[in-house]
Amino acid sequence: MSVPSNQKIIVALDAPDLSSALALAEPLAGEGCVFKIGLQLFTAVGPSIVKKIQSLGARVFLDLKFHDIPNTAREAVASAVALGVDMTTIHLAGGPAMVSAAVKAAESSKTLVLGVTVLTSMDDTTLDLVGIRHPATDQVLRLTEMGANCQLRGVVASPHEITPLREEFGHSLVIVTPGVRPAGSALDDQRRVMTPGEAIRCGADYLVIGRPITSARSPRDAFLQILGEVHAAA
Repeated sequence: MSVPSNQKIIVALDAPDLSSALALAEPLAGEGCVFKIGLQLFTAVGPSIVKKIQSLGARVFLDLKFHDIPNTAREAVASAVALGVDMTTIHLAGGPAMVSAAVKAAESSKTLVLGVTVLTSMDDTTLDLVGIRHPATDQVLRLTEMGANCQLRGVVASPHEITPLREEFGHSLVIVTPGVRPAGSALDDQRRVMTPGEAIRCGADYLVIGRPITSARSPRDAFLQILGEVHAAA
């Protein structure tokens, strides 16, 4: 898919309250980026935060990672669709019945359901501790194949799985990539990371970037610097 460089960047609004979220979003709203609303902000503010961000003329990625029995996941995705979000997430570990139910809930809408594969905070050692006895890349590919068989159209995967995913699935799936850190940035709790340029060259459609932008002295300047790197790599 062809996405303009500025629209490839998803800014994570990991803020504790409405005023903090708007202080981050308002200076960036005119730049064309997508805003990610995750568990912290959604739990603090509720569904109204989606409308607040949309009122700025921005697109919303509602990242709540639904993982439940099929009926509950379907209804949760239906609620996200009713909010008019552009993207939302489910955990592929919920299995094919849950994934199919979630995909069906959004099939006649603009909302893209994305399957979360393996969190970027996890590595092979962590997976082994939770009973998964094969490497992260293998797990990502297995879950993605299952999702694709359920008509899922996009996944969330770390930068290190982009190339294997493109080799296996071509451009049939949208790939949204967290774990993106500009060179020299702190890794925080991310483990499987790349720079923005590296991730784009590997074939990511969208990059999720939080603290390197939102914790910068000037989030807009940080965004524009990253945008330059994305544009050069695209």
